[in-house]
Amino acid sequence: MARRIDVTGAGGVRLAAWEFGDPPKDDPNAPVPAPGVLLLHGLMGRASHWASTARWLSERRRAVALDQRGHGQSEKPPQAAYTREAYVEDAEAALEQLGLGPAVVVGHAMGALTGWQLAAKRPDLVSGLVICDMRASALGAASQREWADWFRSWPLPFATLADVRKWFGEDDPWVERPSPARGAFYAEVMHESPDGWRPVFDPQQMLRSRETWVYDAHWEELAQVRCPTLVLRGLDGELGRAEAQEMVRVLPRGQYAEVADAGHLVHYDRPEAWRAAVEPFVDSVLGV
Repeated sequence: MARRIDVTGAGGVRLAAWEFGDPPKDDPNAPVPAPGVLLLHGLMGRASHWASTARWLSERRRAVALDQRGHGQSEKPPQAAYTREAYVEDAEAALEQLGLGPAVVVGHAMGALTGWQLAAKRPDLVSGLVICDMRASALGAASQREWADWFRSWPLPFATLADVRKWFGEDDPWVERPSPARGAFYAEVMHESPDGWRPVFDPQQMLRSRETWVYDAHWEELAQVRCPTLVLRGLDGELGRAEAQEMVRVLPRGQYAEVADAGHLVHYDRPEAWRAAVEPFVDSVLGV
């Protein structure tokens, strides 16, 4: 099961955190003691994308997935800050208000960047870190333009969820070969509107979030992460092997792993191989 816990993030933004596993029988509202894991999704993601991972994590430890601001069931105020600082402060607030830290932070893409910026800022809250398919290099203005064009290409609204799965899994020009996992991933972030299926997020807020990190490199912050860190990539993902191995070299306590036959959505593409790579690392950090 997953139960919702409200967290107050930076600037008073209400965030939805989802704790997986049964609460203590004597007091259902009492937090389960640490050690724990905080799961941070990527841009356009949501906490439910971590459901499979959180279930096996919760067998022996606390596992909490956070809907980050502008995503999932968290608030999406038009005038709220969608800066790196706000995302990091939200994760910091979640760890403190949930009594989860020092925790292992598992981040995918943008969530991984949030994780390592948090680990650099608050080493007392982060005991270990998993960086999944996130680059430390600057991506630049061309990348941001490509994303803006890509959002405009979406044939909104979709008539059915089957149409969502087909477009993102097969018809999207960014898809090199059919990917049912990718279709399922994007179906998870759609909701039914009066005229059809639309994303639960505002694409313009996603672009605002992205523009706060794509123009800068993040090697300096990476070098400040002192906890054990696993850099994990899918062989067909966005993080290349050379850059991933350089990230491991820059990290004071970096480790490297890769998953074959996986793209950017490693935990969706190859869930068993993902678990085989991540679980021993989490166990080693938490000593469970």
